[in-house]
Amino acid sequence: MTRVLLTGFEPFGGDATNPAWEAVRAVADNPPDGVELSTACLPCVFGDAADALRAAVEQYDPELVISVGQAGGRPDITVERVAVNIDDARIPDNAGAQPVDEPIVPDGPAAYFAALPVKACVAAVRAAGLPASVSQTAGTFVCNQVFYALMHLAATERPGLRGGFVHVPFAPEQVTDKLQPSLPVSVTAEALRVITVTAATRTEDIKAVGGATH
Repeated sequence: MTRVLLTGFEPFGGDATNPAWEAVRAVADNPPDGVELSTACLPCVFGDAADALRAAVEQYDPELVISVGQAGGRPDITVERVAVNIDDARIPDNAGAQPVDEPIVPDGPAAYFAALPVKACVAAVRAAGLPASVSQTAGTFVCNQVFYALMHLAATERPGLRGGFVHVPFAPEQVTDKLQPSLPVSVTAEALRVITVTAATRTEDIKAVGGATH
């Protein structure tokens, strides 16, 4: 049994729900075989989210952490490749903070790669008949800060901890008044189950095209 921690976020940006947390909850209600699953809902607040992540890691002592966030406007499940050491908020967080061009960890590395088999996870989701792709950027909002904080924690304090970040689209109820792609939470949850099993059972990635021209 691999100890896995899945994290999501509370709603932000004026939305009443966050499909990342709703999908994580759905996975917890029906977890895949072979994993000991724990979950945590993180505040969408700079600093507090990273602190809550650290607390959950200390509480559950996972071997694998997959953090999940909402990426409104994306049409598919996107497995993130790299976290960057910068906060640059286009909108305020849920506490009203809006940092601009601030490092997440002063003097920390410019970036960290995910410690997930990113392309294998994407391939597995696609093989399950669900839409997925590799993402080259987790943005510069709270999601990226959590992703970077997770990888920095693994690199500096918890050797052997593997982890990464997955962005998910809006849920349908969020886009009734706007032209944006969406996926039902049940579909997003199934993709997270596939990613969880894939990441828990393999460390080596596959060699497949996953790059971008821009």
